[in-house]
Amino acid sequence: MFGETLVVVRGAGDLATGVIHRLVRSGLPVIATDIRDPTVIRRTVAFAEAIPNGEAIVEGMIARRADSPDQAIQFCQEGIVPVIVDPEANITKRLNPFALVDAILAKKNLGTSRGMADVVIGLGPGFSAGGDVDVVVETNRGHDLARLILEGTA
Repeated sequence: MFGETLVVVRGAGDLATGVIHRLVRSGLPVIATDIRDPTVIRRTVAFAEAIPNGEAIVEGMIARRADSPDQAIQFCQEGIVPVIVDPEANITKRLNPFALVDAILAKKNLGTSRGMADVVIGLGPGFSAGGDVDVVVETNRGHDLARLILEGTA
């Protein structure tokens, strides 16, 4: 349905929420996936709170728990960020997103691979640009924060 623009973001914690917020504000439909019991520290600024609470609002943007891929698509069409319990991001097999961003920040790769979307991006350590992802984004504070790594690791 969204084909060339759909983005799936693995994780809906605070950093993932920042990524999602920016993508949605740029006009892209985004579906977030997370675990059944998200382990979020900054809960008031995380769309992951939609899983236990049904809804989360961050800076005016609404996220809601979606209970199926069809409901996730419906929410996207309504301008709502869907957050679906799908730790392995299996939704990518059904929806074939243009891009996948792994924003779990587990410091290791939990199953993300380049075949999951046309463009696959990993945030932080645990990914290798040109290996398991196309691009790695540096998350370590300092002068290199947000640097895009096209070859190698964070």
